[in-house]
Amino acid sequence: YTEAWDADKTSIHVMPDTPTILLAKANAANVSHKHYQKAWDEAKAKSYDIRADAIPIKHAKASRDVASEYKYKQTHEKEKGHYIGCKTAQEDPKLSLAARAMLLQSDRLYKKAYNDSKTQIHIPVDAMSVQAAKECQTLVSDVDYRHYLHQWTCLPDQNDVIHARKAYDLQSDAVYKSDLEWLRGIGWLPNDSPEVRRVKQAQDLLSDNVYRTPIDSVKYTSIVDSPDVVLAKVNAEQVSIVR
Repeated sequence: YTEAWDADKTSIHVMPDTPTILLAKANAANVSHKHYQKAWDEAKAKSYDIRADAIPIKHAKASRDVASEYKYKQTHEKEKGHYIGCKTAQEDPKLSLAARAMLLQSDRLYKKAYNDSKTQIHIPVDAMSVQAAKECQTLVSDVDYRHYLHQWTCLPDQNDVIHARKAYDLQSDAVYKSDLEWLRGIGWLPNDSPEVRRVKQAQDLLSDNVYRTPIDSVKYTSIVDSPDVVLAKVNAEQVSIVR
């Protein structure tokens, strides 16, 4: 059933002159990089006849020489060591002038004398500014502002001292609770005291073990002369085949 279909799947014939095929070929030719550079590749394959004295060649050489760092510094390198002037840089007026200008423009050297003189300040002791500063310091000083009273000394057996001590003891929380701190942790009750008996009785009332008897601890026995047992025995005798 599928043999003919499988054979037909591999034999697909498309006409080469259909609009879709023609459009695809035209698009392939338009986007082809090789076809785009075909004329350029053919022109490159031909030989060039350019003379050495041609204007573009001369222009390229001149531009290369101008842009070359070696050609740019060639004159400077040749003139090195052929300067005519003084033996040292200090004797050259131009170099000395340049060094002097650099020193004048240097901020560090400009402030060198000022920085050296900052730490060497000499102010007389009786100067007006020093006296004013001392007076201002005295006015704002907390030590001079507060004058403490005389430290009075009281004898330990004076009446006011004894009264003050008693008042301090009455107001002292440590003295007030000293008896409680001494009794804390040493409480004791006898076993037969009313409090202990009341607690034991309440514990027995609230105890679940005493209030409820476990079922597994009770032994069940059948009553021999109960009506059910008697009726069962009578019925057994009546229906007994042996009897």
